Amino acid sequence: MSDDLIVIGGGIHGVATAFEATRRGWRVRLIEQYPRLAQGTSSRSSKLIHGGLRYLEQGQWRLVRESLQARRRLLRLAPELVELTDFHIPVFADSRRGALTIRAGLSLYALLGGLHADNRFCRLPRRAWSRLDGLHTAGLEAVFRYRDGRTDDAALTRALMHAACDRGAQLQLGETVRQVHLHRDGVEVETDRAGYRAAAVVNATGPWIDQLLARVEPAQPLPAIERVAGTHIVVPGRLRRGIYYVEAPRDARAVFVMPWRGQVMIGTTERVHCGDPAAVAPTDQEIDYLRETGAHYFDTRHVDTQQIIDAFAGLRVLPRADDSPFGRPRDTRLLSDRATRPRLVSILGGKLTAHQVTAERV
Repeated sequence: MSDDLIVIGGGIHGVATAFEATRRGWRVRLIEQYPRLAQGTSSRSSKLIHGGLRYLEQGQWRLVRESLQARRRLLRLAPELVELTDFHIPVFADSRRGALTIRAGLSLYALLGGLHADNRFCRLPRRAWSRLDGLHTAGLEAVFRYRDGRTDDAALTRALMHAACDRGAQLQLGETVRQVHLHRDGVEVETDRAGYRAAAVVNATGPWIDQLLARVEPAQPLPAIERVAGTHIVVPGRLRRGIYYVEAPRDARAVFVMPWRGQVMIGTTERVHCGDPAAVAPTDQEIDYLRETGAHYFDTRHVDTQQIIDAFAGLRVLPRADDSPFGRPRDTRLLSDRATRPRLVSILGGKLTAHQVTAERV
């Protein structure tokens, strides 16, 4: 018996699509090339379920509003996996974004979030600064606190797939797709182990999107994309007051310093990655950049950037452009082989926070 839908890719967007399809009663099969789920970007993100405060600077208000709505929904549906935590934004005399700018941004953020209690923010009194996990106070002019969500991205992916399998989804791990044939009324997917038939197929391979499209017959147009790498490092330390949202001293990019499994994670960077998506890895320059950022803001008793416990890099896919990846839109695009009754839908881009929204659109 053939499937209704074949999903290729076991990251958060592929798994969410499989779950949404099974929720509607469809027969679904998910194929993942690695022996485990979330082996790519979905285990190498910043672990945040958030609206994307920095996207307000780029005028991406619709994306922020959609993400904040998705965050509220996830907090309600998966409280054991998604939790609210305090975020702190310190403003120094030499910060590019002053206190008035931060206050205006947080006010708009709360407005786009619907003015719920979860979106309230405050300016911390000076007497509270000494309790902020060794944050340097020389030149400190203000500290704002708001709340946003965090998760274990890989655990969230696995839990969602488990729920999809409970509804009847079939999971094929460690299986590589060799060819996808689009027929008039369906598709045939050939892997290194077997062949499968379905009414349609979803390309949720993330940074492998163009490689999979190159295996489709008849040939499909390949989008002009860039794979943008983001590196995180994990160092010794303990943050008890939540997550810190700081400006990198080199270029004023937004960087998070956050607690992670009893240690401290700092990230992320953005650089164009050329070559095999599986070969992405942190560079020495990125590690130095993140170490410098952590040391610039925190006492070594709380964040010891001299010791690197772990460093990892993930990839996001963005439309190719001439400008910096930092300022490009983060909207998710869906590509299909034809305008009506598509046999193939490819997910280009996508945010961890909005995975359910993306799956519903698919």
